[in-house]
Amino acid sequence: MGDVTMREDCRHFQSRTYDTGEVARFCVLNLAPEAPWRCPADCPRYEQDIIDGSFVVGSLLRPAVEGEPEEAPGDIAAVLDAADAVVTAAGPGILEAVEAERSSRRWWRVWKRRGDGGFSLSNR
Repeated sequence: MGDVTMREDCRHFQSRTYDTGEVARFCVLNLAPEAPWRCPADCPRYEQDIIDGSFVVGSLLRPAVEGEPEEAPGDIAAVLDAADAVVTAAGPGILEAVEAERSSRRWWRVWKRRGDGGFSLSNR
């Protein structure tokens, strides 16, 4: 089993370069827990990109992958798990705030009764 280097030839691999120059390399299916360094050797969803003879390679080059962190993989996973827990804990509060804002809006106030008994959209 084990892991293999990140498979940049997999159709599920993506790479994005941000304005800061930082490059994100990842599996769009989130099946490479050690991205951007390694993919699982026995990944069930690995599919090699099929490129026919008409494909033209552009001039853009991907920067080299930065070196692996010196921390133990378990320590890195613990930090990522802690960050995930913070985001997960904040989620319900955020949803509650959004729902409270939605319920405080009175959508029916956009309609205004006209003098002749009909309705028209408000001009507020």
